Amino acid sequence: MQYLRSKFFDVFVALWTILLCPSLPLLWLLGSPTRYLRLVSQIWVKGILVGLWYIVGLRHAERGVENIPREPCIIVANHQSPWETFALAAKFPDAAFVAKQELARIPIVGWFITNYPMILIARDGGPSAMRKFIVASRAALAEKRPIIIFPEGTRKSVAEKVEFKRGVEFLYADLQTPVLPVAVNSGVFWGPDRSLKYNGVITISYLPVIMPGMGRDKFKQVAESSIHAEKERLVNELDIGPWIWAIG
Repeated sequence: MQYLRSKFFDVFVALWTILLCPSLPLLWLLGSPTRYLRLVSQIWVKGILVGLWYIVGLRHAERGVENIPREPCIIVANHQSPWETFALAAKFPDAAFVAKQELARIPIVGWFITNYPMILIARDGGPSAMRKFIVASRAALAEKRPIIIFPEGTRKSVAEKVEFKRGVEFLYADLQTPVLPVAVNSGVFWGPDRSLKYNGVITISYLPVIMPGMGRDKFKQVAESSIHAEKERLVNELDIGPWIWAIG
């Protein structure tokens, strides 16, 4: 049964995306207004979350919402599945996501990402790319937009340790802005090592804010360890048996 629910959800996402596609030429003709681009994206991601709930039986719970700053901040989260991208986009509708530069070359998707706008970074661009990354991030904060970044760089199995790639610690040091660490256990239900999407309750946990003032390396260590410890706690709370690793 879960196989059918998972596959039906994949079909639903394709149909839901096709249904909203006609809005893109209209937005282009209107001059790609950011406000309406974000509105369309909100409709899309919320539809996907509703589809997960009613088709797959996968919903979510939040913890630590009182830790979310009122002012724009940098949000760093572990990355286990597409779910946290959808969930954070829905939670922070004006956020600027950090994405890799290559995505801008994809037809249609690249136009949407560029005009949303997201913060694009060239992974192998060296110091010049880092400077552009920081300038774009500073501009997003000036527009009162939080910045969302997955510092691991790619989706990881729920069993792997949370380890950041280089970059986010320079952003923290240069922008002197509070950082909100976020931990999820989404990979138990929908991860890179799962062939299906499983029913259950994903927990997303907003941890205490890390204030400016730490050294770069110290910040990286504190953020990594706090997210990893919380991720482990969320997974262990589920009391999942060895079978979950076997079924994939």
